Amino acid sequence: MKRSLLALALFAVPAFAQGAAPFTVNGQGFATLQEAVSSVRMGTATILIAPGTYRQCAVQAGGHITFKAVQPGTAIFERVACEDKAALVLRGQSSVVDGLVFRGYRVSDGNGAGIRTEMGDLTVTNAMFLDSQEGILGGQPTGQTITIDHSTFAGLGQCDEAPNCAHGIYLANQGRVIVTNSRFERGTGGHYVKVRAPNVTITDNSFDDTGGRKTNYMIDLPDGATGLIARNTFVQGKQKENGSALIVVAAEAKTYPSTGLRVEDNDARLTAGDAHTPAFIVDFSHDWLAIGANRIGTGLKPFETR
Repeated sequence: MKRSLLALALFAVPAFAQGAAPFTVNGQGFATLQEAVSSVRMGTATILIAPGTYRQCAVQAGGHITFKAVQPGTAIFERVACEDKAALVLRGQSSVVDGLVFRGYRVSDGNGAGIRTEMGDLTVTNAMFLDSQEGILGGQPTGQTITIDHSTFAGLGQCDEAPNCAHGIYLANQGRVIVTNSRFERGTGGHYVKVRAPNVTITDNSFDDTGGRKTNYMIDLPDGATGLIARNTFVQGKQKENGSALIVVAAEAKTYPSTGLRVEDNDARLTAGDAHTPAFIVDFSHDWLAIGANRIGTGLKPFETR
């Protein structure tokens, strides 16, 4: 992901949506995102989104919709949440979000997000989630697949604005969650990635907690899971609310078996000067985890069972 280009785009875009019809579906222009979404009905369409900063939101009630920035990083949604939930509330047959930026989401229950997924498979790519209570929240009790790739999550999470914590990503389904080639940094509470699903793939990501504050785990699989956690880099920061571990398995329940969960080829370090001694992996499942070779820095314990 070319983070420098996305960052430049954030400053290059004026603080208003450009043109009379910033949202286009099959050549037809719409003044608002909700009008564009509603036009799709139960069909399949791509909504092209022009460069601009938009204080509006949309609810997808059906169909297969791709929300695509004409130029990645230049279509910025901020602050306005539908149903007191998120910029995009998704309950269609499937959704794709490509190249959008979400920032500044806060709602009354503490779960203000860029995306709330409630139904249908979801793919998110080349997106940015910034300075909000949550990045992506939701899921459905089916075999849903959620895929996140080449995206950035920064300045997310809270445990002091509402009774329940919010996280960078908090997803739950009975299918699969895939997180790849993405960056997590500067957390402000909760976990960077929290997933309640039977199968996960979390690979080739960067977790940089050096600028975090009041954060907890890098990866939390509270109900257990199988799958693969590999080729990620982790740097644990000093300003932790709970700094006892980086990856935690089945801390809340043993809903899903964790036997064979592979954790391999990761690089984990502490911030320079950090005197704490957390565990890289903490397992509450007591299942057999397939822990391979990981590069563990000074001060980190490789594994603990609790």
